[in-house]
Amino acid sequence: MIRDNNGSLEYCFDNEKVRIEAWGKNALRVRATKNHGFSGNDWALDSIDRGEGKVTVFRCSKAEEFRQNLSAASDASYGEIQNGKIMAYVNSAGVITYRNQKGNTILKENYRRLIDETGMALNIPGREFRQQEGENYHLYARFLPVRGEKIFGMGQYQQHELDMKGCVLELAQRNSQASVPFYISSLGYGFLWNNPAVGRAAFANNGTEWEALTAKELDYLIIAGDSPAEIEENYMSLTGLPPMMPEYAMGFWQSKLRYRTQKELLYAARKYKELGIPLDVIVCDFFHWTQQGEYKFDPRYWPDPEGMIKELDEMGIKLMVSVWPTVDVHSENYSEMLEKGYLVQTKRGVRPTMLCGGEEVFYDATNPEAGAFVWSKIRKNYWDKGVKLFWLDVAEPEYTAYDYDNYNYSIGSVLETGNIYPKLYLKTFYDGMKAEGEDKPICLVRCAWAGSAKYGGLVWSGDIKSSFESLQRQIRAGLSMAIAGIPWWTTDIGGFNGGVITDPHFRELFVRWFEYGCFCPVMRLHGNRLPMPEDQGIGVVGTGAENEVWSFGENVLAIARKYIQLREKLRNYIRAQMNAAHKSGTPVMRPLFYDFPEDEEAWKIDDSYMFGPDLLVSPVADENTDEKEVYLPKRNTNENIWINVNSGDEFTGGSRASVKTPIDEIPVFVRKGSDVLYVFRQE
Repeated sequence: MIRDNNGSLEYCFDNEKVRIEAWGKNALRVRATKNHGFSGNDWALDSIDRGEGKVTVFRCSKAEEFRQNLSAASDASYGEIQNGKIMAYVNSAGVITYRNQKGNTILKENYRRLIDETGMALNIPGREFRQQEGENYHLYARFLPVRGEKIFGMGQYQQHELDMKGCVLELAQRNSQASVPFYISSLGYGFLWNNPAVGRAAFANNGTEWEALTAKELDYLIIAGDSPAEIEENYMSLTGLPPMMPEYAMGFWQSKLRYRTQKELLYAARKYKELGIPLDVIVCDFFHWTQQGEYKFDPRYWPDPEGMIKELDEMGIKLMVSVWPTVDVHSENYSEMLEKGYLVQTKRGVRPTMLCGGEEVFYDATNPEAGAFVWSKIRKNYWDKGVKLFWLDVAEPEYTAYDYDNYNYSIGSVLETGNIYPKLYLKTFYDGMKAEGEDKPICLVRCAWAGSAKYGGLVWSGDIKSSFESLQRQIRAGLSMAIAGIPWWTTDIGGFNGGVITDPHFRELFVRWFEYGCFCPVMRLHGNRLPMPEDQGIGVVGTGAENEVWSFGENVLAIARKYIQLREKLRNYIRAQMNAAHKSGTPVMRPLFYDFPEDEEAWKIDDSYMFGPDLLVSPVADENTDEKEVYLPKRNTNENIWINVNSGDEFTGGSRASVKTPIDEIPVFVRKGSDVLYVFRQE
């Protein structure tokens, strides 16, 4: 049976119900279940604008219907729905085909079911439901391959691939891995897997397969558009636009493994001031607290936080404080949180789910009451003392054992809902800050899911290694996150794990990473440096070696100063990009094809990117590199000249430029005629 249900196209057969409905503009939301009805969860979809779908249902004789069912490959329509630039066609076997306004097929379900065009009864359906207990299913959604298709986005994976075609991706959150399941295809569509279940996505050459290990229904969104920018901005309008980034967040941020005391932190801040090096944010990192889950400064080492914050404010520096979602079983809040059901539950074994300086259980960020409880402690012990900026670490959450099947949240098992945790962890703080009158809330967070941008999430790439190979991975990760809908993103400059501050090889890496950091949405220095001081002393964990810009010798200091000052000169340009992200969801950094979709070569480039519409950045991510070849994309207009900001040389779009890369220079090109060129011509 197929019918028009108040503007939605519904197909029912053998206890399966499929609903296709207009969602916003140029987009269709598709849900399917074998339960009595749909759950009502919108998950990543912030906007519930249903759009105006145009539905057509075709009636046919029983004989004709039977004939079409024998050939599931048939494109003969049984029902159609159109929303702007996208159309879905359902044949009588239930196979869905998606086309754009030009009539081109952009995606089609797998139809190797019953008898396909080969005459073989493979019985591999495009939608598969394997019954589990209750109303849950092990779900699969399968689509046919298109030769030459390129796929971009999907979040942050520690790999070298920017084009996800050919990749198999775990749909799960881990330290340094963020599953944000949205991609843009070179065929002119975007696809959101609107399901927070743990699972897998495989973009193979012989077909695409999405898998949810347990869920009540299949749910995805498909968007058509004439350009990547149109698709991206539409997606962001449906999942939530970020706030405007506050002014202080656009400058330079200083952090290290851990400032152990108020005295150590203030020493670093004062020295930046004495050296005349602009500094916007300094971080009070983990284990400054009395106990995990108590959310307050340890007065032994932080005796006067109000006074410290006042002095920092007078220097024009904001304090960021680290918060973990962990509650130690010995903390003063554990018993109350346990009694009220505010903690993540385990199905077997002991209750602690993380061992890091104690025995910890995660608070249940999916429970609004638990979030309100945590915020009440944050407000009392931090906000009311002047802390307005928070670092939400361990946000995946980072279980000591990633046994997803062992944990339950208030909204369901982690297998069914786990990927949404970092988004709702962010929401705890976003809601609290908004209630206190903050109009530009921002939190640094170590993970994300679709829609996290709405809650002021600035994602960083986690505890990554200090190496050139790692730097290469971060360049691709940042661009993938941008396409997946996370416009605020950054890394630990220099990497987190390792890096001997006296080692010439690490100093070279540090400089190259620092140059790259200047052209990230947020420029933030962090890391666990070596060698560790003999006197680790205070608290549960140590402090690490020095990690301020003067810690690596005079030559490095001079280069770091140069790029911090350049960042300051770029403030007007960066502010404009942050406003574009806020207003329309346009990512600050993005792959070349985003701005140059008509240039086929631009779709192949994975080591350069656009920083806003006018700056092309090509980081040096290999050791001992004194020259690099950079592709300069072209438009089908007269705006086709690029200027190397380091040499002043001009190049025509559509060509490759071989540029010198001395240690203090990162290849940057600006479009001729752009106002931002003057920044690089200032003395």
